[in-house]
Amino acid sequence: MKTNFDQIINRKESKSVKWDDKVLSNMFGEEDLLPLWVADMDFQAPKAVIEAMKEEVSHGIFGYSKRKDPYYENIIKWYKKRFNWEIKKDWLVFTPGVVSAVNYVLQAFIQKGEGVIIQEPVYYPFKKAIKNNGCRVVNNPLKYHQGTYEIDFEDFEEKAREPNTKLFILCSPHNPVGRVWKKEELYRLGEICLANDVMIFADEIHHDLVYEKGAHHIFATIDPRFEDHVITATAPSKTFNLAGLMSAHIIIKNSSLKRRYKHILELNHIGKQTPISMAAVEAAYGKGEPWLEELLAYLQGNIRLMDTMVTKHLPKAKFTPPEATYLAWIDLRGYGLSGKELEEKIIKVGRVALDGGTWFGLGGDGFVRINFACPKKTLQEALERIIKAIEEE
Repeated sequence: MKTNFDQIINRKESKSVKWDDKVLSNMFGEEDLLPLWVADMDFQAPKAVIEAMKEEVSHGIFGYSKRKDPYYENIIKWYKKRFNWEIKKDWLVFTPGVVSAVNYVLQAFIQKGEGVIIQEPVYYPFKKAIKNNGCRVVNNPLKYHQGTYEIDFEDFEEKAREPNTKLFILCSPHNPVGRVWKKEELYRLGEICLANDVMIFADEIHHDLVYEKGAHHIFATIDPRFEDHVITATAPSKTFNLAGLMSAHIIIKNSSLKRRYKHILELNHIGKQTPISMAAVEAAYGKGEPWLEELLAYLQGNIRLMDTMVTKHLPKAKFTPPEATYLAWIDLRGYGLSGKELEEKIIKVGRVALDGGTWFGLGGDGFVRINFACPKKTLQEALERIIKAIEEE
């Protein structure tokens, strides 16, 4: 039975952060906005996942729980089938999310004042985590060329050589620009990091949301040497819309790195999961693949809708369809507005909440990030509002 991704589900009366008027008012200064910001989907999770959670609830006892073998087996099979990555059960460490994992890595391995490389414009919690932990942000800005983004390897190598630079946070696929890094690009980054003893934290949370089969390469698989030098962060949250279940998988082969990372988790008593989240994750990886393939096809339809509408109605805009993620990164600098002016117009005139490009750091001014993981009707209405707001004199 096919999933009806066109179904509009009322999330306004739920506990959704994305749709809550008080949250919207706090973030954007306005209530009753059409939200295309927070990176969760307006689609129900796979039916198999919902049924697994219902079965767990029907048991009626929610005591302390442990992960059983099928939980691990389904994750291991998933990575072998989709990425040809043979991970082992004892490589898996669990945290509530990828952002919390970034913080734990900083606390485990990086001293106050030491440098951490990020590639702006990039997911803004990275910078916040670095600063909150007293570390130094080292920016290796991406180069924007003819509608796409490239890595400035010369600048990256120069910054990796600095004795005080200790960690590189890789965003792969990249949020918000939607790039799927090529194998040779990842190899070159890895070579530079190894040569300069820079550890890698690879945020690969969007790795299942890639539109060309086989295009994404898990960083740890690029070269056997990298596997011992990297901490890989993944989760079912983006893939299956399970973000609220707070379950991420941190994959660490190197036993020394794993021991130090787990020590920080133990200090904070982190790593347990609820029985409901375990049931959901096990079912997602065991039975969720057909749903994911349907989702990817639907998202590609939404990308085509955006491409058509932006090309036709926003002639000064530049939109390069993302290679991955359900996040569109649109260049609106041709309209001569500052990033703040642009965001204000979309919010106050268009009545749409989205992530302003300024949120993502250097290179984001004049861009917007749109979450298109929603029914086509919702996306079309939001785009019509944005177009009207920007084109209004």
